[in-house]
Amino acid sequence: MLNFIARRIGAGAVLLVVISLLSYLLLSIPDTDIGRQLLGPGAPQGDVDAKNAELGLDRPVLVQYTNWLAHAVGGDFGTSWYSSEDVTLAVANRLPVTLSLMLGVTVVTALLSFLLGVWAGVRRGAVDRFVQILGVVGYALPGFLVTLVLVLVFAVQLNWFPAIGYTPFTESPSGWLATVTLPVASLSVAAVAGVSQQVRGAVIDVMRQDYVRTLRARGLSESRIVLKHVLRNASAPGLSVLGMQFVGLLGGAVLVEQIFGLPGLGSMTVTYTTRGDIPVIMALVMLTVVGVVLINLLVDIVIGWLNPKARTA
Repeated sequence: MLNFIARRIGAGAVLLVVISLLSYLLLSIPDTDIGRQLLGPGAPQGDVDAKNAELGLDRPVLVQYTNWLAHAVGGDFGTSWYSSEDVTLAVANRLPVTLSLMLGVTVVTALLSFLLGVWAGVRRGAVDRFVQILGVVGYALPGFLVTLVLVLVFAVQLNWFPAIGYTPFTESPSGWLATVTLPVASLSVAAVAGVSQQVRGAVIDVMRQDYVRTLRARGLSESRIVLKHVLRNASAPGLSVLGMQFVGLLGGAVLVEQIFGLPGLGSMTVTYTTRGDIPVIMALVMLTVVGVVLINLLVDIVIGWLNPKARTA
């Protein structure tokens, strides 16, 4: 297992370098005069050239990337071109908001998906058809429509939750819970629909195995068979999809954070991408790649712990 983890970490480090290089090259393709944008159209050309030189934009792209990478390895992602904020600090201030959403959605999705998937796979019949219909409807509904309906019903009409804004957990746990409930619910609908179908299919496949019939013949209760044997062997597909859902939540967070007025990484991504602020964009790209590597590693470790055959594979 330790060798496996070491190999995955090494592959993740290579992936970070490759993605960072490709991202930097792609962001540098547009022929944009950043100095002119910062100083305005009426600024003298000498001042514009001096500003570009200050930002390092007068050097070749590979030299710019090498310089950026040398600082990024030490945790220094530079300063925003437009807001003059320290990029590392700006991202760190917004990270708890998006992380609250992603962790909340992951917990809700894991609980509901495995509950519905196991329920459908074990009971079959009408229960199975009901869960499948829920899955199809939940996956087909547009995310923006689900979000707007939740806001109109629970925030505007019933006034149970705030429509916009965010309260940090350190200031008020109850206020934090109120501000993340609707965003988490809106992001969880499609996630639950997708993961529950994977769990359902895996449970059905495991229930058909010979060893399950043998366990029944030995007199073990159905609940013990499901909880101790079936769920353990059927969890791998659900956990794999759950890991992918966690990584893909950053895209959904862009819409949700805009609608609910949450100061997270999603809204930050939109703002700084439209400006072409490379230091901020690169920090967000690296954070996303690190998240992908860590989540995939964690999922593989959990699957290997639940199923020893996966460790051998």
